[in-house]
Amino acid sequence: MSHAVPKEVAGVSSALRNAGFEAYLVGGCVRDLLLSRTPKDWDITTNASPEQIQVVFPDSFYENEYGTVGVKTGALDPALAIVEVTPYRKESGYSDKRRPDSVEFGASLEEDLARRDFTVNAIALGGSQGQPVDPYKGQKDIKDKVIRAVGKPEERFNEDALRIMRAVRLVAELDFALDTDTAAAMKLHAKHLGAISRERVRDELVRILNSDSPMTALTLAQQLGLLEFIAKDLCRGIGVEQNQAHKYDVFEHLMRTMQHAADKSYNFETRLAGLFHDVSKPETRRWSDEKNDWTFHGHDVVGSRVTKKALEDLKFSRNTIDKVVKLVRWHMFFSDPEIVTTSAVRRVITNVGQENIEDLLNLRICDRIGTGRPKEQPFRFRKYKAMVEQALRDPVSVGMLKTDGNRLMEKFRVEPGPKIGWVLHALLEEVLDNPNLNTEEYMDKRAAEMLAMKETELKKLGQSGKEKREKREEEELKKIMEKHHVC
Repeated sequence: MSHAVPKEVAGVSSALRNAGFEAYLVGGCVRDLLLSRTPKDWDITTNASPEQIQVVFPDSFYENEYGTVGVKTGALDPALAIVEVTPYRKESGYSDKRRPDSVEFGASLEEDLARRDFTVNAIALGGSQGQPVDPYKGQKDIKDKVIRAVGKPEERFNEDALRIMRAVRLVAELDFALDTDTAAAMKLHAKHLGAISRERVRDELVRILNSDSPMTALTLAQQLGLLEFIAKDLCRGIGVEQNQAHKYDVFEHLMRTMQHAADKSYNFETRLAGLFHDVSKPETRRWSDEKNDWTFHGHDVVGSRVTKKALEDLKFSRNTIDKVVKLVRWHMFFSDPEIVTTSAVRRVITNVGQENIEDLLNLRICDRIGTGRPKEQPFRFRKYKAMVEQALRDPVSVGMLKTDGNRLMEKFRVEPGPKIGWVLHALLEEVLDNPNLNTEEYMDKRAAEMLAMKETELKKLGQSGKEKREKREEEELKKIMEKHHVC
């Protein structure tokens, strides 16, 4: 059995074996190799002590209590620049539900594999033939697409409660299912997630949201009682019926909105905003006799506050919080192009930020699919997107010129009046034909020549320029409308 192991990694293994030590690839990199996936990092385990590893690799570093030595390979690829080499070890005592109270080096490979979390991660690959060492039948579970704890699930989750969330994340990343006994133990020990640092929980949530199947993972987390220890506010939407525009309850709508963002490969912030955008519908829900339906007035405003608090609790960065909160706050923007004005569109852009407007539009697309509607971009929304592009575009106007009315009046001592407008429109006509002419030097030269013309001649020249500007503007807007299929 051969596997595509990079020469840098193979070189580290060979150097250890040449020095008289054992060396095996282990953990996620072996799992990924068996799945024909490219590993994100590479881990080697050995019977050498940290000090012995550093003798073999003098230009290495050793900074933690687990004996892991970072070996520099000189590779330009960040995934290969450092290969982590860790001695076989046994662990005991997990009083904080996260880290072992004691670590013992010098164990055997079999003892080292016994302490690992899931069977798919408890496979070692080494020796000159690269044969797998697989005492817990991880290869069979990879074939069957099952996440199963090594040994007794209760013991593994008592050792490290973060493994409970890691199992859900692996389900999302690998498109695997949970072993029944493992799932039961996760549900039983879910409360131990409360002892895990919020940063660790956040990091697993980020990987879940960046996977292809975040809805599967978070729905599973809810079913097993984990979600309340991740983001409890999301649980309030379970079973909360919405109005007639929605096919699903609030919770499922949030899940489907987030999932569509993943399906479209939208960025992380849009996925996170999709997860939280309607989080406050439960507390803002009111029955309307007039509409004979539920209303959710202000859920966007209240939801932005709840989202901010939830993301702060998870220790997200200030930039991430600010952006996601803006998307949640303004996701209800009015988008009927038959009624909304361009100035109203500009206000939306100002509120959410020009750098976030595309993500806001993408969030609306996901929100729509999350309701159960089959079409993500109906005609009216496409027309609104065209209006946004128009509002963002630099208009064809005298404002493009490297001069203005104040400059002309001051430089040529001209009184305010129509002559200034005629000159500017005439200058714009020339610039539209040849953008290279748009310099202060040329503007001043031509303005002086135009101001010396007879008024009737200058007026005719200015009106011609204005007509040309209007025609060019009309052509630009037509292109935008055609682009969005709203002609």
